Amino acid sequence: MNGTSAVRSALSALALFAVVTVLCGVLYPLAVTGVAQVAFPAQANGSIIEVDGVKYGSALVGQPFRDEGHLWGRPTEATAAAFVGDDGAPLLWYGPENVSPASDAFAARVAERVEAVRAAHPDQGDAPVPSDLVTVSGSGFDPDISPAAAEYQVGRIARATGRDEAEVRGIIHACTEKPLLGAVGCARVNVLKANLMLDGILENS
Repeated sequence: MNGTSAVRSALSALALFAVVTVLCGVLYPLAVTGVAQVAFPAQANGSIIEVDGVKYGSALVGQPFRDEGHLWGRPTEATAAAFVGDDGAPLLWYGPENVSPASDAFAARVAERVEAVRAAHPDQGDAPVPSDLVTVSGSGFDPDISPAAAEYQVGRIARATGRDEAEVRGIIHACTEKPLLGAVGCARVNVLKANLMLDGILENS
């Protein structure tokens, strides 16, 4: 290959690189973002639940509720010590436990959680504790629990809030998403939405 051919090859490679960069690094992301903003604006902006100008969090991120009058979600491994924002304020970060399900450490953690959940729900006696109330999800911030896990908590929430159990179940039902097309995935209850309804912030429509 002579010098002229080498230069042409280099220019062709640079031109191809520039075209691919513009297509894949600029135009494609802009197109996807534009379509998402038009077709799915709520999801594209984080599915933030906002009422009267107050933002209560994302419907896609689990919130740590552990008081008597609220629905409890899955345990989380959240920390504000790992990252900070541009303003220096700590950023809440979620992650998995990274503990082997076959390890003694995992068994000890689950047993401790089971004991705490049963202590808060004496009306359930020795009924099995739903697994999603005592295990951390793979992502660490699952916002949903199973209908069985929500039902397990109805008595406690009713006693703490003074509501009728049927009313609590109605709120849980309103926040339950069915499997896609009736077959894909599992039914799930959004914990944040249910708690905002229990607080009267969201309406149970």
